[in-house]
Amino acid sequence: MVAMTAAGIATFAQLYAVQAVLPGLAESFDASAASAALSVSFATGGLAAFTLVWSGAADRFGRVRVMTAALTVSTVLGLAAPFAPEMWVLLVLRALQGATLGGVPAVAMAYLAEEIEPGYLARVAGVYIAGNTVGGMSGRLVAGLVADIGGWRWGVGADSLLALVALIVFLAAVPRPRGFVPRRRREGGPGLTGRVMRSFADPGLVALYCQALFLMGAFVTIYNYLGFRMMGEPFGLSQTVVAFLFAAYLAGTVSSAVVGRVVERAGRHPVLLACVAGMVVGALVLLAASLAAAALGLLSFTFFFFAAHATTSAWVGHRATATRAQAAALYTLAYYVGSSVFGWLGGVVYDHLGWNGVVGYVIALCAAAALAGLGLRVRGPHGSTVGEREPATSV
Repeated sequence: MVAMTAAGIATFAQLYAVQAVLPGLAESFDASAASAALSVSFATGGLAAFTLVWSGAADRFGRVRVMTAALTVSTVLGLAAPFAPEMWVLLVLRALQGATLGGVPAVAMAYLAEEIEPGYLARVAGVYIAGNTVGGMSGRLVAGLVADIGGWRWGVGADSLLALVALIVFLAAVPRPRGFVPRRRREGGPGLTGRVMRSFADPGLVALYCQALFLMGAFVTIYNYLGFRMMGEPFGLSQTVVAFLFAAYLAGTVSSAVVGRVVERAGRHPVLLACVAGMVVGALVLLAASLAAAALGLLSFTFFFFAAHATTSAWVGHRATATRAQAAALYTLAYYVGSSVFGWLGGVVYDHLGWNGVVGYVIALCAAAALAGLGLRVRGPHGSTVGEREPATSV
């Protein structure tokens, strides 16, 4: 768990390093909010595009080797990003960095499902997601605070140095895998394409991919454009104060760590629906022209998003027994397609309709997730209803 927490910090500190400094980046390159947000979308888009590639590599060479290679190359690219002379150079570097960062989230849940006792998987998956939130929060805080002193380039560079430290911790702490034997080409069984198709055969898995698509789109939209909202009227906050709002990620750290116990008692589907409803309430509170209300709304929105994400990501590992790596990769693919596409579209909404339009857009995405969740009531491959409560010892 120390190693996977470090991997999460290295991954998500870099992936969202520019999110806290988007207003400064837009000013530096004389770009609109939507154009500046492409620096986030290109990274998450690159990650999404290569998740299946990484899952195939993980089946061939092993989970730990893939995560090690991904973190090493992405950190090198991250150290180069602050020196980008023009926007298009930065976007290329961010796309490449996202493509390499995909090696961690694409296989992490499959790795945990193979190494952890099944009865504890929901809890351990929650703790791993909590580590991801620490990475996302620390990356945004570090970038925002340093950028207020030296500009966005120094902020992004500081995040890359943080990732380098986390990479060293990962290499020192990660244990040798014991639950998986790498697949060789000469061995029997379906190829990568066949395993991907199997991962689409279960409607319940498809419904889980839709949760990642819509809920992540909503989440990234709020965090992409909140800085523009808070630095403008009526708030007029500094970059430093806005950076501290990202401490709301701590709410996600708590919720993702504890939701596994709630799922064991109440069932996955009821918990997921409650989380989506909580996100809607948090988004509505963010309409208020009050700093205290904005902080409260952001805390609520973040708390319920990460609780939903921890629930659905562990659910994928629970359902996909024969194609765990591919199902986890498809979930990750949907997650970051939502971030890239819906996050950018949120900027178009913001540029034309302002913050109120953004909140309405986010609520619509949450409603789409709730409707897609109806597919979670179908029966799974072993005859059990996907959404019903299952004991902690189930596989």
